[in-house]
Amino acid sequence: MPETLAVLNCSQLVTLAGAKRPRLGAELRDLSILEDGAMLVRGDSIKAVGNRRDIELLITGDCEVIDAGGRVVMPGFVDAHTHAVFAGNRAGEFEERAGGATYQEIAARGGGINSTVRQTRAATLDELVEAGRRYANWFLRSGTTTIEAKSGYGLTLEDELKILRAIKRLNEDTPMQYVPTFLGAHDVPEEYKSRREAYIDLVINEMLPRVAEEKLAEYCDVFCEANIFSLDESWRILSAARCQGLGLRIHADQLSLSGGAKLAAELSAATADHLEHTDAAGIAALKAASVQPVLLPGSVYALSSNRYPAAREMIDAGLAIVLATDFNPGSSPTPSIRMILSLACTQMKMTPAEAVNASIINAAYSLGRGNEIGSLEAGKRADFVIHDASDYRELPYFFGIEQAHRVYVNGRPVEFEVVS
Repeated sequence: MPETLAVLNCSQLVTLAGAKRPRLGAELRDLSILEDGAMLVRGDSIKAVGNRRDIELLITGDCEVIDAGGRVVMPGFVDAHTHAVFAGNRAGEFEERAGGATYQEIAARGGGINSTVRQTRAATLDELVEAGRRYANWFLRSGTTTIEAKSGYGLTLEDELKILRAIKRLNEDTPMQYVPTFLGAHDVPEEYKSRREAYIDLVINEMLPRVAEEKLAEYCDVFCEANIFSLDESWRILSAARCQGLGLRIHADQLSLSGGAKLAAELSAATADHLEHTDAAGIAALKAASVQPVLLPGSVYALSSNRYPAAREMIDAGLAIVLATDFNPGSSPTPSIRMILSLACTQMKMTPAEAVNASIINAAYSLGRGNEIGSLEAGKRADFVIHDASDYRELPYFFGIEQAHRVYVNGRPVEFEVVS
């Protein structure tokens, strides 16, 4: 394959170029679009971005010319919150919720997270990798090239390590780029319900040291909620994770105003995720501590709720918001960032440009990857997508379809797998 590519004939080259930091406030509406722009890629990185005439002057005989066909070209989506490795699914619970049962009622009788835990514990490492390959294909077909992937469906030492090892293999064996997060504090497993302190000790004293020793995760996450892990318990786990050299993320204020946003601020976490119930004080705390909110409207939609995060208030407060899918088998079974863009625009009144910035460049910075991916600029990794659209606003406008015409990771086209 040629080492140099030239991408020409773009209706819009959506570069997202700008300051070397996340986008804030009015900056979220600026996509740095080049009309009839073009790009030169050498090896796995972007060599030059500019107008078509200037890029054409750089084309040499060994360069492969990619005709975008008058389509939109933009960076690959960066999905900053997923639970992408698990066994089985919970389609039965979906049917129960359609019949009126709540997520909490289903969990109380042994469903929910613990249902997936039982299925994931029973799966081998190879089976988890095979399932993960299927979902990686889904993400790539949707135009997503990097995802954060959490453990959290094992809840024993060996099963949490098994999930993280599966993520490591998927990162090595698929075109998808994975950022691993340890989520041993996703729930208290059934066998520890009457001795939760023993489980917290297991997470802190056995799981975290092994995860750090084997370098299986970059971040640690905790589901902070009154009936799951309290503020004090979450503080202990996250503080121990920091001592092990892991970055911090937190499921915060999803089901109630639990104080999770304020805890994320207190600990200077990288992100606070969900935030459906976060109030003005929580927003102010996140701003003061420069914590990035990761908003997950897919889970609000899938759980038939109408309480979406206060995106407009967060943007007005100057927060560097992120949009992500929360892909998981229970509360948000979608790998489609485009569906999330549509929900952000229709339900949270974000503009299409704000949604695009939040799901790419801001997401990249939330994962510590902002200097590598998230915009089309010289020196960055050549992860980009040619979308079957002539205007970026079509991405949230047309929803429920795959719009990625071609996907490139590290400057190479992705050959989608045919799943039998």
